[in-house]
Amino acid sequence: MRALLSLADLIDRLNEACGRVLPWTILGAVLLAVGNALARKFDAGSNALLEAQWYLVSAAFLLGAGRVLKLDEHVRIDLLTSRLSPRGRLKADIAALALTVLPVSLLMLWLSWPWFVGAWLSHEVSASAGGLPLWPARILVPAGFALLTLQALALIVRRLATLADGVETVR
Repeated sequence: MRALLSLADLIDRLNEACGRVLPWTILGAVLLAVGNALARKFDAGSNALLEAQWYLVSAAFLLGAGRVLKLDEHVRIDLLTSRLSPRGRLKADIAALALTVLPVSLLMLWLSWPWFVGAWLSHEVSASAGGLPLWPARILVPAGFALLTLQALALIVRRLATLADGVETVR
């Protein structure tokens, strides 16, 4: 179990590292939006700048999902679990992660990978005039769901370890 907990720590650090970078993507998106709006005032706007803004916002959303799960800031329905014992809540968390987050994340990872690869191999470009290549945006989907899958696995490991130790708190 110690090796799995070390792996869970590594996954946590990976999602934390993404979390430290992602606010900068939002700043970049805002600056691009302002720059593009000002440029359009002088008939010099760019579809590429607009698409780059979308890519940055997409990166923040998709690559941040694992960290949101790690921090327990995701949407949760506590109507039933609030009535459970701490051990019951741990078991409910494990079930929810294993029966909802993991299957959906793995399905999205499986479905999005060929979508990315197709754009990569064909050098697909946005249909907009002056648009950007599509593969950078499309790699965000499998990358984001991979991070979410890893974080769900890390949380399951931590909860199982807590149950095995008989401790009532989760780190």
